[in-house]
Amino acid sequence: MKVGIVGTGMVGATAAYALIMQGVGREIVLVDLNESRVKAEADDLYHAVPFAHALDVRAGSYSDLAGCRVVIVAAGVGQKPGETRLELLGRNAAVFKQVIPNILHYAPNTVLVVATNPVDVMTHIAAKAAVKFGVPRSRVFGSGTTLDTARFRALVGRQVGVDPKHVHAYVIGEHGDSEVLAWSTASVGGVPLAEWCRYHNIPLDDEIKQRIDYNVRNAAYTIINGKGATYYGIGSALARITDIILRDERAILTICAPQVEIAGVKNVTVAMPFLLGGNGVIGGHHPMVLASDEQEKLHHSASIIRELITQLEAQDDEL
Repeated sequence: MKVGIVGTGMVGATAAYALIMQGVGREIVLVDLNESRVKAEADDLYHAVPFAHALDVRAGSYSDLAGCRVVIVAAGVGQKPGETRLELLGRNAAVFKQVIPNILHYAPNTVLVVATNPVDVMTHIAAKAAVKFGVPRSRVFGSGTTLDTARFRALVGRQVGVDPKHVHAYVIGEHGDSEVLAWSTASVGGVPLAEWCRYHNIPLDDEIKQRIDYNVRNAAYTIINGKGATYYGIGSALARITDIILRDERAILTICAPQVEIAGVKNVTVAMPFLLGGNGVIGGHHPMVLASDEQEKLHHSASIIRELITQLEAQDDEL
């Protein structure tokens, strides 16, 4: 099972490392414009193989992506300290004009997993470009709020004293400032979160919720200000997504994929719970019964992304 990674900055390289540590796939091909960097990353990663799982790791060109079941797209410029994900749009949209056609020319049957920020808009761009190659939109999606959801579950788990794997809570909408923490649907071990906290006499008032919300929503900014970039969390998320595809697990994750309508906003790409399998997204997004204020926030979040897409399309006829 062959996996490609285009863009070997911190996110792409860490995703490859996570694949090796978790034993996902059998062959990893790294592609980057910086030939010396990509070769160095491939060599360094391959030296970790004897301590983990038997995978082949090598540097290559776009033509070496032929036969890849999954290609992770991490190409683009990085997020600067103090820069929002949305401000990255103009710079990374130009990158995708070259990257997406090159990938699909050699790997037309692959599943594209977009990690480049702002991931919602970049995924929308990638899916639109893929259609020109006859690639169904179900095989193009982004990491969305997979990491945000993990952060949400981790912080709720810490608050209630439960392994986050047994916390079900979703972050939906934009992967960014307007994302929505769906508190109304959160549960622990199948029990609604509020009921769990009452039963176990665990505090979960508005102040605690606001603190968790702030820590989830601002995690990227805090990490970037501290060390320049985020990569461990998203690298692990990308490895998990890849594993789901390779194993056809039919798992539900909050990835972002183009949809006809989200919360009253048409033709938009934001994160919702989707069912993933061997060929990418299966059907539409998983229905969620949200509180009225959460539904309004989701509409606002989707509207922001839709407006950005509209502005971008107006500026560039090729998108």
